[in-house]
Amino acid sequence: MVKRLAILGGGESGVGTAILAKQKMYEVFVSDKGAITEKYKKVLLHNEIDFEENQHTESKILNADLVMKSPGIPDKVALIQKLNKQNVPVISEIEFACQFTDATIIGITGSNGKTTTTMLTHHVLKHAGLHVGIAGNIGDSFAQQVAEQDYDSYVLELSSYQLDGIEKFNSHIAIITNITPDHLDRYEYDFNKYIESKFRITKNQTKEDYLIYDADDEAIHKWLENNKIQAQLIPFSIERELEFGAFLKEDKIITKINTEEFTMPLSNLTLQGKHNVKNAMASAMAAQLLKVRKQTIKESLSNFEGAEHRLENVQKIRDVQYINDSKATNVNATFYALECMDNPTIWIVGGVDKGNDYHDLLPLVREKVKAIVCLGVDNKKIIETFGNVVDIIVETAGAEEAVKVSAKLASKGDTVLLSPACASFDLFDNYEDRGRQFKKAVRTIL
Repeated sequence: MVKRLAILGGGESGVGTAILAKQKMYEVFVSDKGAITEKYKKVLLHNEIDFEENQHTESKILNADLVMKSPGIPDKVALIQKLNKQNVPVISEIEFACQFTDATIIGITGSNGKTTTTMLTHHVLKHAGLHVGIAGNIGDSFAQQVAEQDYDSYVLELSSYQLDGIEKFNSHIAIITNITPDHLDRYEYDFNKYIESKFRITKNQTKEDYLIYDADDEAIHKWLENNKIQAQLIPFSIERELEFGAFLKEDKIITKINTEEFTMPLSNLTLQGKHNVKNAMASAMAAQLLKVRKQTIKESLSNFEGAEHRLENVQKIRDVQYINDSKATNVNATFYALECMDNPTIWIVGGVDKGNDYHDLLPLVREKVKAIVCLGVDNKKIIETFGNVVDIIVETAGAEEAVKVSAKLASKGDTVLLSPACASFDLFDNYEDRGRQFKKAVRTIL
């Protein structure tokens, strides 16, 4: 009997799942409450996949055997609740796709550093000659790649939303970069629920699998103290020397896994900042577990160019450096960015607040920030927190205005840093759109 799959969301993950499901002889229906972009419409039409947009026809969804929902749809919406009541399984794209591949999965989650660690790990493995794909929150969807490619390994960037929708999905190597308060609006403002969501990456791991994690992270440490997992634990730390795992010593990264030891001077890393040292440690150990040569790991870590929108050097104009860190959508990510600043900084901040507490940033702002340029519809909390710390706070209504104001405030030797600490949906389509508009605006002031 043909199984009926309903897909909620006609974006990257939804359309990728539809392609794979059609290939596997499912009856497929794609439904999106908003408009589906022309790019994805063309794919659906080409593959003769039934779809609708700007509505959810419940009668065509509630009769499904299985529902795949886009990560952007919260569990609390009425349609999901109805499906749950009818005991219709609601899963994520990664859960659906994993059953159709035997590839080795390296799954990477965390509040910050996921994208960089995913890209870096993929870069190392590709440089080593492995037939490896990259997916999750990056590039083509995992489902589409399973349908159209035959990769031996996948490096997947996994959000908590994706992990919430898994039952059998497993990462042979799981990496948790860190866990700090983020997306709490989706978790009833309960940090513990968010932590549990991240640790779902370990749900199906066995003693043959590995968990690489930040041993300096308090939330991770506490969870592991109180919960047992099957996987082999491999920690990394920049605060103390470890008998096993990765640590810093005399400005060198040292990893010890089983009898293997790997050493690399920090000066050889292309990525700067403490957080990137940790990302490099995690990637290096994942590569070691997959038997990549030490020399290849060293070469890869020293020629990696970094992720767009993450501490991206855009341009130096009149001796002022402009940096795009639009991917910093929470306070912790911005903390890392400010920590990396060596020069007086004009900080562009603001957007949709996800329950932010800015107080952790106060010492860094006092030390490094000479002016704040707000880039959001509602900047009240930012002004209240930093009004007594920074002399100049200006509100702007778009990337172009924010850059023009910042350029006027900046002196020779200063840095203009876009690191919003907030989501982008008040003024932009997404953080990529925000970052690109910022870069475009910078290039117009030449």
